[in-house]
Amino acid sequence: MPDRSFLGWPFFEERHRVFAEALTAWARETVPPLIDHADVDGSCRRLVAALGEGGWLEAAVPGADGAEARHDVRTLCLAREILAYESGLADFAFAMQGLGSAPIVLFGSPELRARYLPAVGEGTRIAAFALSEPDAGSDVAAIAMAGTPDAGTHMRLDGVKTWISNGGIADQYVVFVRTGEAPGARGLSAFVVDADTPGLSVEERIEVVAPHPLATLRFDNCRVPIERRIGAGGEGFKIAIATLDVFRSTVGAAALGLARRALDEALHHASTRQLFGAPLGDLQLTQAGLADMATAIDAAALLVYRAAWTKDAGAARVTREAAMAKMHATESAQAVIDRAVQIFGGLGVKKGVKVEELYREIRALRIYEGATEVQKVVIARDLLKGVAGAGPGGGAQ
Repeated sequence: MPDRSFLGWPFFEERHRVFAEALTAWARETVPPLIDHADVDGSCRRLVAALGEGGWLEAAVPGADGAEARHDVRTLCLAREILAYESGLADFAFAMQGLGSAPIVLFGSPELRARYLPAVGEGTRIAAFALSEPDAGSDVAAIAMAGTPDAGTHMRLDGVKTWISNGGIADQYVVFVRTGEAPGARGLSAFVVDADTPGLSVEERIEVVAPHPLATLRFDNCRVPIERRIGAGGEGFKIAIATLDVFRSTVGAAALGLARRALDEALHHASTRQLFGAPLGDLQLTQAGLADMATAIDAAALLVYRAAWTKDAGAARVTREAAMAKMHATESAQAVIDRAVQIFGGLGVKKGVKVEELYREIRALRIYEGATEVQKVVIARDLLKGVAGAGPGGGAQ
């Protein structure tokens, strides 16, 4: 059983504790039979459907019933942590429904919300977020894919998106393109594009160390009705950043779930594996490793749920808090899982052993939604804002 004592922290309300208990029980019983690692696409479809049937996607897709709503980031983080503890693929299925629909939740017209959100929230349509390009990942302002007005009623999209999660199985994509209202970041717009739109094709399925649906998409004279634009023309950068502001700390929460599972696996192994006539856990070096793992997890949890609480408390932006949470939680989880593999010894790198799976799952989290190095730049820039020319204590030098 994962440690849930942190739910007593003042970041949480009773509704969060009830949610966590219910989802933990559901995930433990429901998720494992749905996963077939030889059929990743099918596993994701089954997981999305089950999450929708269970009502859990309401946390990822608020407002699917037509009512005005916003994300409760603490609930999102709890969901990702709990699902990641059970399965990285279950966390992925949940998170991508949220990320792929968040621009519509946050900025979509009533018509777009009514058209797309209910089915995503029910788990009958799969959503995706198409931002990255071959030469534009963390630097959103560098997006080059073109959106050209067509007959006053449509936008013609031409270009390539890559590293797109749910690519190849999604029913709809939120696509960010350069529409040219102004230079740089101010010239981007976002559109919802149905997967069966003529001119949209899956150019390549991308295989990675922890398999999940991932693809490169090509748009060739892909005509999209102007009504499918999210927000106004030129607001694409704002929409992308606002979406990441909600979801970046949840990546740290997913890392927490993986790390907690690694610690529990290591504790069980250390308690049952005999070495030199005694349990492995009796060795002081093993105990030191377990203590480091537990401390790293608690430190990461504090940062993750601090960021989530700050956003839920009404902060317009949590750029620094979310970047710290994402950076520290993913880096710490990598170290925790690596230590778990070491405690398992040779068994830790055997395919089919849980800690080996966790070792592959954690690696991508240190890269996507902004690599660790990018988070450091984000944090430093936030710290430096407004202090140019000021010395310690705020006085001019």
